[in-house]
Amino acid sequence: MMIQLLLSGGAVLLLAMFVAALMLVRDMNRQERMANRVRVIHGERVVDSSGTDLTATREAFMRWVTSVGQTIMRTGLVSKKTMSDLEKMLAASGMSTSQGIAVFVGCKIVLLIALPIIAWTLAYHMEWSGSLRSLCPAIAAVAGLLLPDWVVGKCRARYVSRLEEALPDALDMMVICAQAGLGLGPAVIRVAAELRTAYRELAYEFAMTANELQVLSDSRIALTNLGLRTELDSLKRLGSTLVQTIQYGTPLTDALKTLSSELRHEMLVKMETKAARLPVMLTMPTIVFILPCVFLIAGGPAMLQVMKMFNP
Repeated sequence: MMIQLLLSGGAVLLLAMFVAALMLVRDMNRQERMANRVRVIHGERVVDSSGTDLTATREAFMRWVTSVGQTIMRTGLVSKKTMSDLEKMLAASGMSTSQGIAVFVGCKIVLLIALPIIAWTLAYHMEWSGSLRSLCPAIAAVAGLLLPDWVVGKCRARYVSRLEEALPDALDMMVICAQAGLGLGPAVIRVAAELRTAYRELAYEFAMTANELQVLSDSRIALTNLGLRTELDSLKRLGSTLVQTIQYGTPLTDALKTLSSELRHEMLVKMETKAARLPVMLTMPTIVFILPCVFLIAGGPAMLQVMKMFNP
């Protein structure tokens, strides 16, 4: 029993150390990016750390996962419809890279193989029963298949929230550019360049739209793709508004001002809705944690006096 507890504690400790190492690497990369931005502002040379051992190991691992995904895709196990759906899902999550589908499929295959082996090894060393020992790899395999989808879903939620947060400010900047005499295409390019530091997600979407405006003959297709690519209602409204301004010749500044005020009002309504839910959400914590303390403080002395009377 003691050996099983030690093995379980060791596994949990290793997992915690791995998660802590990932968080530390992320913080170090973030600090390095901020330091490089400060160096660029001061005109200094940017320090490139791509040759470090950690970065090289991570890049090698990602190349290996990508090669696994590409091998699976070349075998024809993934249909074209599934690949199209995966491409749309990754694009809506801000992962529309050329090898995004291969990385996604490769992660699924690697986790499908690695997690059951790890689960079976832990179950074998902990000397669990036969049924539980055979059930753990099956659960780990299901978790390996669902974990990439869960990660992409979390990235999708964060990506959409960042887009919704940045869109009103971007519309105000587009209004300023339109009032300065810039056309729709140059205004989109200018806003994308200005938002690259503060709102990288929306700057990427605007840069994609600017490229499509320069390549496609019909600008309405590029503006419609802005909403279809992210499947976000606010960007769909922005695309339809810009299409209407082009089609009917309405002033661009008035349309963007109206849309910006509407989006800010919707954000305020969402915040008020969350604030209105707060008292209801605090009811159970109040009953569980605060009311017992109040009863103990208010009735504790009286109960002690009663106990002294019955137990002289």
